Amino acid sequence: MRTLAVLAATLVMACTEAFFPFISRGKELVWGKPAESHIASILEESKCLVDTAMYATMQRNLKKREILSPAQLLSFSKLPEPTSGAIARAAEIMETSIQAMKRKVSLETQQSQHPTDALSEGLLGIVANMSGCLPYMLPPKCPNTCLANKYRLITGACNNRDHPRWGASNTALARWLPPVYEDGFSQPRGWNPGFLHNGFPLPPVREVTRQVIQVSNEVVTDDDHYSDLLIAWGQYIDHDIAFTPQSTSKAAFEGGADCQVTCENQNPCFPIQLREEARPAAGPACLPFYRSAAACGTGEPGTPFLGNLSEAPPRQQVNGLTSFLDASTVYGGSPGLERQLRNWTSAEGLLRVHARHSDSGRAYLPFAPPHAPAACAPEPGAPGAARGPCFLAGDGRASEVPALTALHTLWLREHNRLAAALKALNAHWSADAVYQEARKVVGALHQIITLRDYVPRILGPEAFRQYVGPYEGYDSTANPTVSNVFSTAAFRFGHATIHPRVRRLDADFQEHPDLPALWLHEAFFSPWTLLRGGGLDPLVRGLLARPAKLQLQDQLMNEELTERLFMLSNSSTLDLASINLQRGRDHGLPGYNAWRAFCGLPRLETPTDLHVAIASRSVAAKILELYKHPDNIDVWLGGLAEDFLPGARTGPLFACLIGKQMKALRDGDWFWWENSHVFTDAQRRELEKHSLSRVICDNTGLTRVPVDAFQVGKFPEDFQPCDSIPGMSLEAWREAFPPEDKCGFPESVENGDFVHCEESGRRVLVYSCRHGYELQGQEQLTCTQEGWDFQPPRCKDVNECADSANPPCHASARCRNTKGSFRCLCEDPHELGDDGRTCIDSRSLPRASWVSISLAALLIGGLAGLTWTMICRWTGAGTKATLPILETSGVTPQLRCRKRRAMGTAQAQDPEQDSDGKEGRDTHRLPRAL
Repeated sequence: MRTLAVLAATLVMACTEAFFPFISRGKELVWGKPAESHIASILEESKCLVDTAMYATMQRNLKKREILSPAQLLSFSKLPEPTSGAIARAAEIMETSIQAMKRKVSLETQQSQHPTDALSEGLLGIVANMSGCLPYMLPPKCPNTCLANKYRLITGACNNRDHPRWGASNTALARWLPPVYEDGFSQPRGWNPGFLHNGFPLPPVREVTRQVIQVSNEVVTDDDHYSDLLIAWGQYIDHDIAFTPQSTSKAAFEGGADCQVTCENQNPCFPIQLREEARPAAGPACLPFYRSAAACGTGEPGTPFLGNLSEAPPRQQVNGLTSFLDASTVYGGSPGLERQLRNWTSAEGLLRVHARHSDSGRAYLPFAPPHAPAACAPEPGAPGAARGPCFLAGDGRASEVPALTALHTLWLREHNRLAAALKALNAHWSADAVYQEARKVVGALHQIITLRDYVPRILGPEAFRQYVGPYEGYDSTANPTVSNVFSTAAFRFGHATIHPRVRRLDADFQEHPDLPALWLHEAFFSPWTLLRGGGLDPLVRGLLARPAKLQLQDQLMNEELTERLFMLSNSSTLDLASINLQRGRDHGLPGYNAWRAFCGLPRLETPTDLHVAIASRSVAAKILELYKHPDNIDVWLGGLAEDFLPGARTGPLFACLIGKQMKALRDGDWFWWENSHVFTDAQRRELEKHSLSRVICDNTGLTRVPVDAFQVGKFPEDFQPCDSIPGMSLEAWREAFPPEDKCGFPESVENGDFVHCEESGRRVLVYSCRHGYELQGQEQLTCTQEGWDFQPPRCKDVNECADSANPPCHASARCRNTKGSFRCLCEDPHELGDDGRTCIDSRSLPRASWVSISLAALLIGGLAGLTWTMICRWTGAGTKATLPILETSGVTPQLRCRKRRAMGTAQAQDPEQDSDGKEGRDTHRLPRAL
């Protein structure tokens, strides 16, 4: 504890030293005098505030990295990968710095002054640079090789050369309408008690859930058209195109209040309030909720965005994944994650698989690395109740529910199947070439299944024609970036179609005698549902042959999601419906009517109007009673409650928003599978033959499947043998080695590889290095009549620890460079926190102290034993000293010194008993070390 107190005092002193110099020099900042040093002081203060909050968060979570509450499970599912985490931290530092400047400028000038009047663009640029935000606000450097048009970057950047950030990972979600914040730029709707919207306060989201959304688990109406796989695919695809990380801190930046327990709105804490009569007995007054991380350079008036002070953007949220339908779920959205997922020892470009477990010879996803939080259910029968590792996939939510895990596993197997087959066809391909070609095919299949098979069923035929229509080629003016309203509201319609049970079926597609259906809360974050639950096949059969839950206006979400979300034993629970509503307010989404107007739909002004969109009069009445004004209705609830369009599973508003987004994802993607340069005509014809049913046949033990995997059917009449399910032939990918080629292939490069392509009719090799290495030499080699025009380059290890501008480790840690990476090291008794870069107090004595204590104990024990022996001998006259070693079951052998006096003609007694015949008492016990 003393170590923790010292560290806390150090942080406070550091923050104070950074804080006071600014107050004394505020006027210089106001009047534009040289102020870089003052900004540095402000930034140091802001870093202290952000890092102290993060430190408090990690300190609370330190205990064995255990997940102890549903809120922590939710946080784990929203945990950003390192690149996203670094961006979120930089954004929080920049935002906190701007807020501090506003306060100090106002204090010095004694008047309310817009910050842009006081801070020049140059000074704000310094803030962006010193906070670490600037690199993420500038356009990325795009490659200029012949591969630029052949394979998409893992980050999604440079898809559109005129707008290289469009659709890239770790950029802001798109805004189709200006956000609505209570202070105009950052505070969510519902942040300030008493704030009125159209004359009325917004209803607490938990009350909306309880009165309108929630129904019993037993109240389920089956969808008579579609299988559970349709719902699973929607969630899976959502995780391919959008991931909004929460704030990296789970404690308030000012004051350090724990967001797990506080019921006050203190950024980033935005708790879900509970009315007193709705609280559980002796329960909390709120449910924890953390704001989404802000995008760099947003959230404060006067903050520059890409250097343009004329546009002062309000708070925007980050998409940690690429917006494109590119199978980010399989491959990730950053070089660091891609590095973890690939099998670098394979010549076939394979992905890593589980080393210990397999499914009748078929692969499982690997477990996350040991340093990752242990968030998932432990192995059955494992000693103790500690949580265990989760699966590692391109998206961190792969272990959330078994259906998601099943699809992630299916596509891992499909990539490895395709890679092995492509390598067999083209033995001259390098591992990188095989990996990239298999990745391109898997991405194309995700696009085909989504736009051809999934989206038309969701929108209905009429809305699909209106909002999506046929593909007419690439449109360089179409911004494919996922919109905030799509990610935060419209595409969350699927939550109302989730069945409360996980169904597992036997080989005859009947209820499995050994694997009964599970309640959903029993299967959250449980890899062992697959590993010890019969593998993938029973789950896939259940998804294919059991109907989805039908979304009805009076049966929106069951209790598994509103009362038992991420439930752990002896803990509180979360409410997914309330989280969705609160997230929309956090993101500043305008209300339901604003979005209807955006889509060209009539605004609903009266109860009669509302009844036209929502046939259930009781549901419409409850909504109006809660919100008081139609414009106040949260867009997620309004869209969810609308009547379905003909042949659809959404109403008019969500059909519009989803349709517009899907068209933008397709038309604005240079690498869309139908674009003429991406595949050959023969390859496109083969891809069109493939289907999700074929993928299931190729990667499971199922021998019969429906032709349409999304159509619910009865077994066996609606199921076909896998032999009759069409699929693509990879012969279209066979590539003959040029017979006249005089160059051949050079030897492989250590820690790197090459991919070949053609440029101006000549064969070209483009080299790249693995993450953590940098290329030394020529990146591109061209085959000439004399051979290759340059020698192959080499890959040199990057010393990340030498980067002073963006150090990989926090100042509390020591950085050590390793081959291809680095390690953050801590001085005992500190250890790394959850971010892998910050040292936190382990609240235990240093190892050196334990060694000292042990040596001291041995020394004291030895002296005590020696002293006692001397005493025994000294009192030996008329006394018999014995030192028998007693060994009893379950008892540590102990040394005992017993005195036995001669008393008259008394006979010698049993050494194990006193004179009364009872077992002797241990009045003196010496350490076992003696």
